[in-house]
Amino acid sequence: MKGHQPRKRFGQNFLVSPGVIRKIVDAVAPRAGDTVVEIGPGLGALTEPLLERLEHLHVVEIDRDLIARLHQRFPAERLTIHAGDALEFDFGALKAAGPLKIVGNLPYNISSPLLFHLAEYAAVVSEMHFMLQKEVVDRMVAAPGGGDYGRLSVMLQYRYSMERLFVVPPGSFNPAPKVDSAVVRMIPRKVGVTEGNPRGTGETAIDHALFARLVQAAFSQRRKMLRNTLKEFGGEALLEAQGFAPTARAETLAVADFVRLANVLTAQTQTK
Repeated sequence: MKGHQPRKRFGQNFLVSPGVIRKIVDAVAPRAGDTVVEIGPGLGALTEPLLERLEHLHVVEIDRDLIARLHQRFPAERLTIHAGDALEFDFGALKAAGPLKIVGNLPYNISSPLLFHLAEYAAVVSEMHFMLQKEVVDRMVAAPGGGDYGRLSVMLQYRYSMERLFVVPPGSFNPAPKVDSAVVRMIPRKVGVTEGNPRGTGETAIDHALFARLVQAAFSQRRKMLRNTLKEFGGEALLEAQGFAPTARAETLAVADFVRLANVLTAQTQTK
């Protein structure tokens, strides 16, 4: 890290633990034919061991100083550097014949919006491995009924099968963050309306935008009952018709429950 001052505005905490680096690369398991994209390569802690298993690697980096260092350290034929903000990057444009894998030690200050942005590419991605604040990973994989379960849980679990792989202590970074981190594996689920099943299944939202609005409204005021938070969607009448207690709160509904409610609303709209 010599010569580079970590920048708070980019959420820079550089991974320095060889053991953790090895575990992450082993989890990614890069193979010949894979297209691998690393978000926020920083000083190259993951970049170098990934390139030991790959002929070529793509990275997305916003910090100009770090981009210059990466150019000096790795030849262009081995490393393609996409300079810019990962929140605006088109990951789908890198899809080739083989599996597309995305990996990174994500900046904690933009982790949630970045996860929502990446969800747009779930259909073309094979798998993703990210290190995030442990609290965020716990929310991502949370089951219904608990305090960690919320909008992020529902929207990501709709798109992915997710697993928290291991916890990473603050001492694994320089500078050390004030919280634990964790590594999560995200494998896109096969969702979407098909020609043979135009209305989808209980696991598939017919109108994804409506599903997203419904989930956002349900969790907008966690302490309120669903009959209040979902008023604009039919509130009490909608819930009772589908067998849900109007007094229930958002965290008690499973992902499939939200999908079912959204599909009922879509069907009602289509028959009007």
